[in-house]
Amino acid sequence: MSSYAPIGVFDSGLGGLSVVRQIRHDLPHERILYVADSKRAPYGVRSKEEIIQFSIEIADSLVAQGVKAIVIACNTATAAAVNILRERYSIPIIGMEPALKVAVDRGAGTRQHIVVAATPLTLREHKFAQLLERFNDDHTIAKQPCPDLVTLVESGQLHNHDLVMQTLHRYFDQYDYASLDSIVLGCTHFVFFKPYFEELVESHTAILDGNKGTVRHLAVVLESLGQLADESQQGSVHITNSDTSVRLHDLALELLHASHCYE
Repeated sequence: MSSYAPIGVFDSGLGGLSVVRQIRHDLPHERILYVADSKRAPYGVRSKEEIIQFSIEIADSLVAQGVKAIVIACNTATAAAVNILRERYSIPIIGMEPALKVAVDRGAGTRQHIVVAATPLTLREHKFAQLLERFNDDHTIAKQPCPDLVTLVESGQLHNHDLVMQTLHRYFDQYDYASLDSIVLGCTHFVFFKPYFEELVESHTAILDGNKGTVRHLAVVLESLGQLADESQQGSVHITNSDTSVRLHDLALELLHASHCYE
């Protein structure tokens, strides 16, 4: 596989553009083919079998276009389908995982109070249960499904401050903000809400996501295979969406250039 080949990235909708932003920031010479499945979003309330089928369809199309790796920029699709995709293809398949270890490590050995915000399917899948089991005895970890946040992004309501804050308060006011050490954003859509989360919680509470770690892992894998793009290559992003409406096209471009999506 040539280093000039593109990287395939897909998500249930537009949330994975936060991952694309991170790739563009950290690996600016890479060409990216991004597939959003907004017509069938959100994945987090669908069955595992449906998500597996959708993921195979999208990955097959990306492989047919000659991608050198696929990033599943969706915690839900990763939980449901990553192992199946890895068995199906010979190229690297990079999945997402809630940054729970990062949240735990912030405490340097002290007990942490952490809320993991994700889709319902991500939180009930075996993959997350295994991750949770590693840390649950030594830390206070709550699982908080937030399906309406996905809908807010897909419907173009990201800038509706009152609606977003009302939604966050509905999900998170049950927690003691004073004792909350971290909120882990276990859905790529949620990364777009970082400024709102920072407004919601107290200053000592960290808002964490897995995007930077995922792209770091992608870079290591590509480098090990000699497939990192040469510095002479012009990086680019090509976006396709199962929902071909002008509204989604324009919204995708807006989110692609959202400056707060990476560190």
